[in-house]
Amino acid sequence: MMYMKKWLAIAISSGLLSGCSVLPWQSDSADTDVSVKTVPEEPVATPVAEAKPHSLEPEEIVSEPVEVELTPQQEADLWFRIKRQLTFEAPEVPRLVSQRNWYLKHPTYMERVAKRAQPFMYLIVDEIERRNMPLELALLPIVESAFDPFAYSHGRAAGVWQFIPGTARHYGLEINWWYDGRRDVYAATHAALDYLDALQKRFDGDWLHALAAYNSGEGRVANAIRKNKRAGKPTDFWSLDLPRETRAYVPKLLALADILKNYDDYAQHWLPIDNKPYLAIVEAQSQIDLAKAAEMAELDLDTLHHYNSAYNRWATDPVGPHRLLLPIEHAEKLQTWLANADSKDLVQWTRHKVKSGESLLVIAKQYHTTAKAIQQANNISGHIIRAGDHLLVPIATRDLDDYSLSAEQRLVTKQSESRGAFKVEHEVVRGDTLWDISREYNVNLRKLASWNGMAPTDPLRPGRKLVVWLPQSEKPSGVVRSLNYKVRSGDSLARIASRFNVTIADIEKWNQISRSNYLQPGQQLKLYVDVTRLNTQS
Repeated sequence: MMYMKKWLAIAISSGLLSGCSVLPWQSDSADTDVSVKTVPEEPVATPVAEAKPHSLEPEEIVSEPVEVELTPQQEADLWFRIKRQLTFEAPEVPRLVSQRNWYLKHPTYMERVAKRAQPFMYLIVDEIERRNMPLELALLPIVESAFDPFAYSHGRAAGVWQFIPGTARHYGLEINWWYDGRRDVYAATHAALDYLDALQKRFDGDWLHALAAYNSGEGRVANAIRKNKRAGKPTDFWSLDLPRETRAYVPKLLALADILKNYDDYAQHWLPIDNKPYLAIVEAQSQIDLAKAAEMAELDLDTLHHYNSAYNRWATDPVGPHRLLLPIEHAEKLQTWLANADSKDLVQWTRHKVKSGESLLVIAKQYHTTAKAIQQANNISGHIIRAGDHLLVPIATRDLDDYSLSAEQRLVTKQSESRGAFKVEHEVVRGDTLWDISREYNVNLRKLASWNGMAPTDPLRPGRKLVVWLPQSEKPSGVVRSLNYKVRSGDSLARIASRFNVTIADIEKWNQISRSNYLQPGQQLKLYVDVTRLNTQS
C-alpha cells in the first residue's frame, strides 16, 4: 500500500494523471478499476520530495465528520445532564412501581415542580458533581418539598431539603428571628450533602440506608438493621421494618430517577431547564434592606425574596449572612451599586429619643427590629439605656405589608385562607398548647397547626394570636362577625352575654377568662356576634 501511495505521488508530479478530471476514488461509477494492476513494475524513480506538498490520499477525500459525544456537563438540558449520570438500580417491586405510576399519571405535578426547581437546580447539580456524589440526590428536594423553599412540615422540617431544627443547627444552619438557614437554598444544599455523605459513611456506603436515615433518623434505620441481623433476615432497605413514610420515601426517589433515566420509554415530558447558571451570589458588606437590594438590582421585591427565602423579615440578619442569590444580570447591577455604597446606605435609619420606661426590647418591637440590631448600630454592649438618650435604629424602607414574603406577612396570608364557616381568634395564654386548644374548639390538631403556619409540636408564646376555623355544625351562638367590646362600669358577663345574644361560655372561651374573674371597666373583650340579633334593650 505504501508503494502505491509513493507511486501516486510520483505520477501526479510527473503529470501521468494530468488528463483525469476525476480521480478514481472520486468517481461515482461502481465500475472504476483502481486495482494495483495499473502500477508499473519499475516506476520512475522521481524523489518523493519533488511531489506536491499535499499528496491526495483517498482517506482524506472521503472522510466524514467525526461525531464527538458530549459530556454530561455539555448537555443543553440540565435534566439530561442528570440523566446520564444516574446509577441507582430501580427494582420492579410494588412499592416502587406504585410511586412511579403516580408520577406518570400526574405530569402537571412534575411541570410545577420543574418550574420551582429551575432557578436552583444548576447550583445543586454542580455541588453534587463537585463532591462526586450520586446525581439521584439532585431529585431529593422533589420528594422532600416539591422544591418549595417555604415548605414547612408537621414534623417541624423546613426548606427544600426539609431540615428539622436540631439537625440544621448541627450542620451549621443558623435559625433566629431574622434568618432561617433551612430555607437558604445555597447553605442548606451544602448542609444536606454534608449530612447525606455522613450517613452513607455511617451505613458503609449503602445509599438506600442513608436515604432512609435522612428521612426517619439514623438510629431508627440502625435499629432495623440490627433487628434483621438478629432474626437472620436480609438487611437491605427493602427488607427493613421502617415507618410507613420511610418505606415510601426511598421508592419515590428511585421512581423519579427511573422515569428520568428511561425518559424515552416512559414518554414523560419534564419541563426543560437550561444547563447553565441562573443565579449568582452577591455578598453585601453589612445588613441590607431587601427592598433596597431589589431596587438596586432592578428586580421585583417578591422575586428577590423568593430566591432568598431564608430571610424572615425586611432585611438580612445584622450579624449575617448578607448573601443574596439573584439572576445573573440583576446580580451584576446590585454588585456594581454595592461596590460604591457605604454600609449606612444599605438600610434606612431613624433617630429615636428614649422615653422614660422604654427598654431596648420595647424600642425594637416598635421598629420591627431586634435589641441586638440596635446594640450593634449604637455600639452598646449592655441593655441599659437612659431617658433622653438618642439611638440610631434601622428601619424598613417600605411599608411592612410590601414585604409579602416575610414571616409576618406569610402568616397573615396563611391565617386569612378560609378553612371553615367561621373564624375565631384565640390569644395564647401561659400554659396553652396546641393540643389543649384543639380540644377546646373540637378541631383537628394538625389542621389547627396548619391554619397557623405551625407544626403540632411547635411551642406557643403568650400573646400569640391563633385562628381557629369552625364548621357550620360548630357555630358558636350568634357568630357572624367579631366586635371589640369595652367593659363599662357595672357590666357582668351575664349582662354582656344577654345583650349580644351569646353565652357566657362563649365569652369565656373567646377571651380566655373565667366567670370567677371580675371584669374591670375599660377591659377589652372580643365577641363574635350576629348583628341582626343584638338585644338592644339590655
